[in-house]
Amino acid sequence: MIITIYKVDENLRKKLFSMFENMDNTMILSYLQGHMGHAWVDDLENPTAVQVVVGDFLFYAGNPNTKGAEELLYNLPEDSLVIVNTDEWKNRIETIHKGSIEKFKRYAFKKNAKYLHCEHIQSFLKALPEGYELKKADKTLAYDPSFQELSEDFTSQFESIDDYINRGTGYCILYDGQVVCGASSYSIYDDGIEIEIDTHPNHRRKGLATIAASALILDCLDRGIYPSWDAANLQSVNLAQKLGYVLDDAYDTYYIRNIRHI
Repeated sequence: MIITIYKVDENLRKKLFSMFENMDNTMILSYLQGHMGHAWVDDLENPTAVQVVVGDFLFYAGNPNTKGAEELLYNLPEDSLVIVNTDEWKNRIETIHKGSIEKFKRYAFKKNAKYLHCEHIQSFLKALPEGYELKKADKTLAYDPSFQELSEDFTSQFESIDDYINRGTGYCILYDGQVVCGASSYSIYDDGIEIEIDTHPNHRRKGLATIAASALILDCLDRGIYPSWDAANLQSVNLAQKLGYVLDDAYDTYYIRNIRHI
């Protein structure tokens, strides 16, 4: 029996909010609000299961126990980070992808700007080591090979680098004219961004990530948008807490190695 899944158009996208009402993740909002990403469903008229894809992240909602849901769970990019919020979905993932998954924790923080005190965050900018330069990511920097080589994720969720400059935001630290650290918008939604930070291995343990993140956070707060932080490891948790973020919860995430491509 052939099971068909369907790519979601703009009209249906607006009807999917209720299926994700219990999932508090800004990347879901990035899709639902029409900024980036795409989605698939098991039925165009009355979807019972949905998959949202934003970059490397996949989110599922609805009924996990249908044939359509199973097909959606096979509808994967080359490598996927899958997030669900019910035990039923987790059991379905662990059954279908047994032997091809790694389960680990990510860490969510309370999304409230009251915890982010500008004076405290501003103080970190004074620690920029000699020989390094902090700059906002403009068009020249965004096109610089060292920016892209540091992390494709700075711009890869946008339609183009120009689109990133128009809709995204970021700060870079340069050394000898090369971008060696960056804090940038991985994704965007109506009221904020999801932060992505990377530092070149040769320039770590110098506080550069703290400085770049501080500049980005202050810029966001000044513009009235929220700099959302979601941590993939305890090192990221510690940096977030240093800046003022308050840990909310740890949640399960699945890394699924490629089985079938989208």
